[in-house]
Amino acid sequence: MKLEMGSRTLIMGILNTTPDSFSDGGHYVDVQHAVDQAGRMLEQGADILDIGGESTRPGAEPVALKQELERVIPAIKAIQATYGAHIPISIDTYKAEVARQALAAGAHIINDVWGFKKDPEMAKVAAEFGCPVILMHNRNDMNYVDFIEDVIMDLSESVRIAKQAGVAKESIVLDPGIGFAKTFDQNLYLLNQLQRITDLGFPVLLGTSRKRFIQRVLQTTANDALEGTVATTVLGIMQGCEIIRVHDVKANKRAATMTDAMVRSIPTV
Repeated sequence: MKLEMGSRTLIMGILNTTPDSFSDGGHYVDVQHAVDQAGRMLEQGADILDIGGESTRPGAEPVALKQELERVIPAIKAIQATYGAHIPISIDTYKAEVARQALAAGAHIINDVWGFKKDPEMAKVAAEFGCPVILMHNRNDMNYVDFIEDVIMDLSESVRIAKQAGVAKESIVLDPGIGFAKTFDQNLYLLNQLQRITDLGFPVLLGTSRKRFIQRVLQTTANDALEGTVATTVLGIMQGCEIIRVHDVKANKRAATMTDAMVRSIPTV
């Protein structure tokens, strides 16, 4: 599968089949519930469904391989059986075996929150399947010397790992990793400097939906962070982001459509 980008912003709908994700944990563990939510997001304009079986929220317990597979594989198969094999599905995992089995079950994209640095086999799986990959910025510490330059350097290392394994340049999407290994101030600063990431020559995915820094700014909860998320969506598109990963598809789709009309089109006056 090739992601068609450039003419409009793509919306990736988040579908967590986990009991402990930070804002929708436990809602879609049941396969039928996951299928129903997938249908709602597709109806609201999602271009990609991102299915994950392990929470990446701070402090979350690691999930065993078997358990993660039991969560995501039935959901992928059921969604495709219901809505068709053409529906783009990304597998949100850093485990190579989960990615391998998810792709074999019908998923199309690997979305790795560790940018191919956690599991040394992940890049090989991506190359084997020839699928699009999303490489997110992450690290085990926050010992930055020059914050933005270090983020760029880390992302470049992920790109190098992917290319060395045989992943094509045109299959690579970058994710700046908002909310991962970054302070509150660093998250806000990076959002203000996204142009530095989009200038690297790869499509960029932005994932800020309901995250803690938004909650802190608005003094609210994850489930009441819609307006803050939409604000980051607009800012990201204005700086060149091609994919927006969100829980609330309808509102962000509308915001993206309006922003695209202003940013991507050339009005005649």
